[in-house]
Amino acid sequence: MSTKVLITGASGLLGRAVLHEFESDRKWSTLGLAFSRASGNLRKVDITDQQAVKDIMQEFKPDIVIHSAAERRPDVVDKQEEATYRLNVESTRSICQVAKSIGATIFYISTDYVFDGKNPPYRETDAPNPLNRYGVSKLEGEKVTLAESKGIPISKRVSKPTYKQAPLRTPQTLASCLTMSSDIQHIASDIAVVLKQLAEKKIQGQDTAGIFHWSGDEKMTKYSMAMAMAEAFSLPTNHIQADRNPSGGATRPYDAHLDCSRAQSLGIGQRTPFKSTIREILEPFYP
Repeated sequence: MSTKVLITGASGLLGRAVLHEFESDRKWSTLGLAFSRASGNLRKVDITDQQAVKDIMQEFKPDIVIHSAAERRPDVVDKQEEATYRLNVESTRSICQVAKSIGATIFYISTDYVFDGKNPPYRETDAPNPLNRYGVSKLEGEKVTLAESKGIPISKRVSKPTYKQAPLRTPQTLASCLTMSSDIQHIASDIAVVLKQLAEKKIQGQDTAGIFHWSGDEKMTKYSMAMAMAEAFSLPTNHIQADRNPSGGATRPYDAHLDCSRAQSLGIGQRTPFKSTIREILEPFYP
């Protein structure tokens, strides 16, 4: 009998990669939930509709719930604080309560933005200090997850991913929006692999409760990313200039590099080097 996994936000950047990773393994039976871009085999549902989510979860009866649905754009959060709270916090509370009632384990996807970026690398036990409302909302979601599920859940903090099947920005557009904040970049499919590895450890009875960190190990600014993209296609780089001033909008942490030793101690992990895969990512979009 296959193990059931339900994935929220399954049409998003990370959710698509997670759904694909589990769907490719016959040991898992999957159900992806989405709203704004629900198509194909995705089930359309508004995550803030507590009764609708409850009905679906009780019908499917998942063993694992991976909750990746969220408003993750800091500048949007600043403008839509109440709507963000309903999505990032209240919907998380509702999903955790239903998961507990049906005996499912919740995997809550958090962010490195719960830290201020002043003293990296950050361990799971380090005190959070978010700099923007997005980070605050995700930290509240962590607290809700841990409280509602009484130590059973996994709250997984990840840094900002890129997707292996579509670029976030091309070299041409990146050239106009470079900043020097330090990002730890990785491929969304790597996070998906790590999540499945954690789920497998949980099913096997290993201790996976609490908070786990995962991020890539390459510290890159948007400037160095743009340079790598240009070099991958032998494009000129003399017009690309770094902007050392913070970009406008919500304050971001300068360097929120995560210490991933807890996950690694369980034999968990996959990291795809940025430079070796960026050409593969961008090639379908390069004229």
